[in-house]
Amino acid sequence: MRIPGLVLGYHGCDREVAEKILGGKTEVRESRNSFDWLGSGAYFWENNPSRALSWAKMLAENHRSGPKQIKSPAVVGAVLNPGNCLDLAEESSLELLRAAYDVLDDFYGSLDISLPENEAGFKGDADLVKRHLDCAVVNFLHEFRETKKQPPFDTVRAPFIEGDSLFPGSKLMDKCHVQWCVRDPKRSIIAYFRPRDPKATEV
Repeated sequence: MRIPGLVLGYHGCDREVAEKILGGKTEVRESRNSFDWLGSGAYFWENNPSRALSWAKMLAENHRSGPKQIKSPAVVGAVLNPGNCLDLAEESSLELLRAAYDVLDDFYGSLDISLPENEAGFKGDADLVKRHLDCAVVNFLHEFRETKKQPPFDTVRAPFIEGDSLFPGSKLMDKCHVQWCVRDPKRSIIAYFRPRDPKATEV
């Protein structure tokens, strides 16, 4: 579906990477992990710079090595053009994804192999943060539409109910958020900016 207007997204990363992005030397990196929640693409938190910083801090504290390593957590803001959006808060998009699952399930069944499964990323992870199944279905939907010469989705958007109860007895969760996956940053990102929000700045 077409979402009118522009959206502000925030991406957590290393400060050195952030400065390169803000300086026009590179784009936000496209993630292609098998467990990415919304398939392959560049990820942003909708209107949530503090959560982007929390994410970068978490990665830094876990001491991930290699090209994705974060030494100094930082946040980059981006103006997103949703374009043709697979919006998983909207009924017709959910129906498309369910139908894609059915086709993929039949295909795996014909090969007598099991579909990927979502799984816990750490002990006590009730949210199953390694979303192998969800990622496979979203990516398959994109590929299926390409083979059928249907209009591609530029972005994917989804709300997530995640975390622990905000207070006793509540169904509101402390990590609720809306996430965007931008499939082609050069096409869908209008501009990058440096957030002024103090909660998006590591002190």
